[in-house]
Amino acid sequence: MGDRKSDMERVGLFQEMGYVSIGDKYKTPGISFNDASAKGRQMLPGGEKMKSALQGGYFSDKFNRVLEGESYSDPIKMRRVNRMEESKKNISKAFLPSNGDKKPSGLGSHFGTFGGNVSAFSPASASGKGYKAPGKNILTNPGKKGTGFGYVGVTLGKYPNNMSESYGNDREKARKEIEIHRKSVKGGSFKLNMHPQAYFDHNPYKTDKNLPPLRKVSSAGKRDIKPFKPSSPGKKPAGAKIGTFDPYPSHSSDPYNVKYKRPIHVVNKSGKTFSPSQGPKSTPCNSIVNQNVIRTINIQNYRSMTVV
Repeated sequence: MGDRKSDMERVGLFQEMGYVSIGDKYKTPGISFNDASAKGRQMLPGGEKMKSALQGGYFSDKFNRVLEGESYSDPIKMRRVNRMEESKKNISKAFLPSNGDKKPSGLGSHFGTFGGNVSAFSPASASGKGYKAPGKNILTNPGKKGTGFGYVGVTLGKYPNNMSESYGNDREKARKEIEIHRKSVKGGSFKLNMHPQAYFDHNPYKTDKNLPPLRKVSSAGKRDIKPFKPSSPGKKPAGAKIGTFDPYPSHSSDPYNVKYKRPIHVVNKSGKTFSPSQGPKSTPCNSIVNQNVIRTINIQNYRSMTVV
């Protein structure tokens, strides 16, 4: 059935569409811009020029100097005139700095100092009374030799005397202090009967009520209690099909037979061969980009036709 279709049925059109462009002039494809610039005589450049010492590679015919017609100025003369004008601004004589630092000429010399010569350091003999010795210094015994470890009488102070001390004297003193404290206390220690408690008890099964007495169970009403036994684990399905809910069906012989035979030369009531109806036909559609291009070309063609 697919090979007998015509070209129109393949495209999806019921009839061949007419052509509206018969007899029109041929137009070059593409978008034309500023067609008037290509008509008439065009600008003819003079060709490429190479840069050289001549004026051929420049826009002007004559080389113009930057300082042409300017008077000559002497920089030395201008510097002298400027210095003379600045000197006229001085009110008094030129400023002279003070003398430089003076360096000492040798050891014991006071040349270059602010105070000058000091009379106390003069080597000349001073007139006055003779020298009187101030007297002897305090005399002490010389230091004793030795480190002092294990030796008596080598320290500045007196060596302490040996005093006997009973064993456990600190415990006896502590016991006496505790007895004195107990005698000075009146009554027992203060105990608060409203001691704060936590929000929750440590033992949730603790209760202040007494437990009820145990009930005696008669032997006649005694139940037969058996220990709990879990069920067998699930079995995995395998070739034996043991883990299924239903038993595996037994095999039955089922020979292969053709259940449906396709009829040959099926005809309808009028005696013609049955042919199914054709499905819905679809028309070819252009993409959005292609539609925009065609629309732009049509607008330009329309504008060129109106201008002509």
